Amino acid sequence: MKLERSSGILMHITSLPGKFGIGDLGPEAYNFLEFLERSAHQYWQLLPVNPTDHIYSHSPYSSHSAFAGNPLLISPELLEEEGYISLKDVGIPQGISSEKVIFEEVEKFKTGIFEEAFRSFKNNGTGASAFDEFCAQQSHWLDNYCLYLALRERYERVNWIDWPAEFRDRDAVALRTAEKELAEKIEKEKFIQFLFYSQWGRLVKAAHEKNIKLIGDVPFYVNHDSADCWANPLFFKLDAEKKPTHVSGVPPDLFSRTGQLWGTPVYDWKELKNHHYEWWIARLRQNLLLFDVVRLDHFRAFSAYWEVGAGERTAIHGTWTKTPGTDFFKTLKNEFPEMPFIAEDLGSLDQPVFDLLERFDFPGMKVLQFAFGDENRENPYLPYNHVANSIVYTGTHDNNTTLGWFKNSGREVKEHLKDYLGYSVTEKNIVPVFHRLALKSVSKLAVVPMQDIVGMGEEALMNIPGSTEGNWTWRILPEQMPWDELEHLRHLNQLYGRT
Repeated sequence: MKLERSSGILMHITSLPGKFGIGDLGPEAYNFLEFLERSAHQYWQLLPVNPTDHIYSHSPYSSHSAFAGNPLLISPELLEEEGYISLKDVGIPQGISSEKVIFEEVEKFKTGIFEEAFRSFKNNGTGASAFDEFCAQQSHWLDNYCLYLALRERYERVNWIDWPAEFRDRDAVALRTAEKELAEKIEKEKFIQFLFYSQWGRLVKAAHEKNIKLIGDVPFYVNHDSADCWANPLFFKLDAEKKPTHVSGVPPDLFSRTGQLWGTPVYDWKELKNHHYEWWIARLRQNLLLFDVVRLDHFRAFSAYWEVGAGERTAIHGTWTKTPGTDFFKTLKNEFPEMPFIAEDLGSLDQPVFDLLERFDFPGMKVLQFAFGDENRENPYLPYNHVANSIVYTGTHDNNTTLGWFKNSGREVKEHLKDYLGYSVTEKNIVPVFHRLALKSVSKLAVVPMQDIVGMGEEALMNIPGSTEGNWTWRILPEQMPWDELEHLRHLNQLYGRT
């Protein structure tokens, strides 16, 4: 992928303002495109947009589908505009908040809206031909996904390995019978996905009209309790009863004596290779329907991944297992000649990972919060070590905000930062200092989280890795949107050659 010198803002759809309890694909998304255009930003970076679940605290990195869109992002206002619902009839429940996403209340509210929209669709046939076309084009994942959801509801949302054996093992006769018995539920789920993809397509078109590109994010692993694993058990290390034999994680390091045990099934890369990586290619192609550029999360696992025997309580007793990364990306190159991928290359890397990055010339990430307090001159995050083919960030969704980071930093970090810059840095100026430091970098693309654009503290955290409470809920309020800073932001982008 060839990067031009440019800038972008990182903010997930759910963090947009709006009156329905969660940021969505409605008017505020278009307002944000307007904000990006007028402030001379060319990229909008987002988190994964797959369905989320309360079982996984609504993390966008834990989904029951690697292909489906998140219904919670569907805009009620656009549904009314399209003739599916009347907002006067549905109202807004009292449990909805404009300050934080309260997922349970949003889910209840939108489930009711989808029921109403589906009834309207069945009664009036609005968009029927487009719906049929969508179902035909997306059948390679949509059929299995919607059958999975229907069976999951029938069996009270338990993991698919606890369904009756004929469904767990995908007996063809049993599946055909279920498709007939659950036809209406399956059709409704297909309709919901049709709504999501229709609204997303409108947003992409509007972004491109403003010369703004969308950056998406693809988690490396998928959940065991997912339509992907159920429909493609051959591509995962599972036993005869479809339970994982090995699970994912990362080994112990300076931050965790026991490592991190993520618990998702690991891939059977031998089988993936035998099938020419068809599942991964289909997954990436699907994401490139949604985004112009895709960030490959946990990139180091394309070289080698840490696998732990199922049943282990920590990640200590695992092993590094090689991945056919070179062959995989050669195959990908044939499918996607422009290779519009960013490597999430943070953390502890080894030479084979560096070789893979270099061979395919993937842009990597440079995070300024990792640059200071370390006397190692080779620290890759120090601005003088940045390279053009990279993306510089003040911080990511997994970090504190810049202001929060500075407040919590020790003396060594602050002294190093002062010494590096040649002037004192305080809580009052750290945010604009880091913003300019990112824009000055030789990295072709500079991305700043929205929290740093508006100078928010740790009250605006998006995610605390390793925790499950209160994550993914941050929203910006309408009055916090810095419309009065447009000229200043545009000036900064022009000053540092990013327009």
